[in-house]
Amino acid sequence: MTATADISAAQSAREEELIQTVVESFSNAPDDRLRTVMQALVRHLHAFIRDVRLTEEEWNSAIAFLTACGHITDDRRQEFILLSDVLGASMQVVAVNNEAYANATEATVFGPFFDQDAPLVENGADIAFGAAGEPCWVEGTVTDTEGNPIAGARIEVWEADEDGFYDIQYSDDRKAARARLFSDENGGYRFWGLTPTPYPIPYDGPVGKMLEAVGRSPMRASHLHFMVTAPEKRTLVTHIFVRGDELLERDAVFGVKESLIKDFVSHDADEATPDGRDLDGHTWSSARFDIVLAPADV
Repeated sequence: MTATADISAAQSAREEELIQTVVESFSNAPDDRLRTVMQALVRHLHAFIRDVRLTEEEWNSAIAFLTACGHITDDRRQEFILLSDVLGASMQVVAVNNEAYANATEATVFGPFFDQDAPLVENGADIAFGAAGEPCWVEGTVTDTEGNPIAGARIEVWEADEDGFYDIQYSDDRKAARARLFSDENGGYRFWGLTPTPYPIPYDGPVGKMLEAVGRSPMRASHLHFMVTAPEKRTLVTHIFVRGDELLERDAVFGVKESLIKDFVSHDADEATPDGRDLDGHTWSSARFDIVLAPADV
């Protein structure tokens, strides 16, 4: 492979001329932001091609890969989100759009398994809806950065079952291990879910083949998803992770942040539950997650 520095001045000038021609082709875009994005995209894409001296065979392979991502994508599976996730692009977009503010809870990746039609439940309800897994009591508060409770915050939660699948990955249209609820007048929330367990992102498609080719694991660290919204507050999309999980440092989508690692306390079957629920002799766990929302204008 020829390094960019090793090519002739004439060849370099030819390549630079092409870049300028393509960049200029977007100069009349009526939307300033679109023009800026497209011209920057051209510059960075051409810089990548020149940097690695991309071969025509490699470019055709890349096109075939993206085509395969499109073919496998449907209303239940989004391969392009997986690709964005495993390249760290999703987390970089999250970082750019969720600048640190005071003590606000950190954001992380959205993931491909959100469902806007999650069942509405009351505080203290069981969101598992029959999904397999160890029961887990989750509770916390929603406040602003000054510690004031936020009543009526909308809290969306979703997670995989103990077999590593989300409900939308099944073909029977089940709604399980997900729900939406609202914080109470004191900003509190609580529900029964499942103790999070590790699972692989879907790896039977082109993204999985890419991970295999480069020697990377498709496994995600154990986690529980949250999306929290409230008037005049920045929407928070985040997870909480299980302290002690051996995958915390090699999460396939780079989603782990130290502040989001929580203690999931194990309890014996005969230990009383917070709400007096009878778990029929099953062990259970509990976790606390206090959520702090940043103002919408930061």
